[in-house]
Amino acid sequence: MMAALELQRSAVRLLERRLQGAAPEEIINEAVLSARPGKLAVVSSFGTESAALLALVAEIDKSIPVLFLNTGWLFEETLRYRDELTAHLGLTNVRNVTPSAEAVAISDPERDLWFSNPDACCELRKVQPLSQALGQFDGWINGRKRYQGEERTGIKAVEADGARLKFNPFAFVTKEEIDRIFAERSLPRHPLEAKGFRSVGCMACTSRTEEGESDRAGRWRGREKAECGIHALNNKL
Repeated sequence: MMAALELQRSAVRLLERRLQGAAPEEIINEAVLSARPGKLAVVSSFGTESAALLALVAEIDKSIPVLFLNTGWLFEETLRYRDELTAHLGLTNVRNVTPSAEAVAISDPERDLWFSNPDACCELRKVQPLSQALGQFDGWINGRKRYQGEERTGIKAVEADGARLKFNPFAFVTKEEIDRIFAERSLPRHPLEAKGFRSVGCMACTSRTEEGESDRAGRWRGREKAECGIHALNNKL
């Protein structure tokens, strides 16, 4: 077991070095090659910058499964944007991932867990459902970027995530490059972006971002929390 784990870590380090500074398309292609057919997924919030990654993925393979965490607390605008973007890009395998109704009834019957314990709320509505959904996959792709700051400043192109590989195609891109992908492909913008939301999550824990603040300043405002927890390394079922 330990020998297999060390072998995996060594392989990840080699892949990480090879993809250091690589273009997003190259990292996505490597992710496709690394997984068995049908065993690679994209995890997307369909947030303000999600269209850039999904557009590049669609150009390679429109049938790659896209996992969308529908927490039960999302803005209606996000749900409409999911449908709009899915049609615009021709994505054929978008899957809604939802929390267990039984678990929600037990742990959050009054729907106020977000206020008393936001970490537990994210665990219930995001971490556990995604862990379950990813159980069938060899690897997954996400859209985190170093320029988003906080815990994301040191992310690499590829990471070990338990038995899976996690690919970060946008790890090294700039905000200007993301905007260029939007412009060159005439991608629709999230409707809440025009209203001052530069990062969009659940309604209860998302606020507008003020001038001069970081893009993610509106997430869990006033709390010592910057991530929901789905990107914790070695996340296991």
